[in-house]
Amino acid sequence: MDAHGETTHSDHPETYNPWSIVNLVFNHLAEEGLHPVLGEAGDPGKPAAELLRALGITPAAEGNRMESEQRKQRLAEIRAAFEMSHVESP
Repeated sequence: MDAHGETTHSDHPETYNPWSIVNLVFNHLAEEGLHPVLGEAGDPGKPAAELLRALGITPAAEGNRMESEQRKQRLAEIRAAFEMSHVESP
């Protein structure tokens, strides 16, 4: 289900890095004047990954699949431009 309450069907599941969730939560708590401490209550990565799964998102160390694909595409474009500049050089 997407942010608008619609079910999404894709051959590529949505992915996200659980540590990004930990970072987001810790920053939010700190902005609220609280003092979260990493590690005293165990590894926060596991509950963050469980939260992502509950939201229908696959936890993945590489992060957001769409951003990763866009990054790969951009790198391919840069490589192609670089290779073309060397081919055209005398």
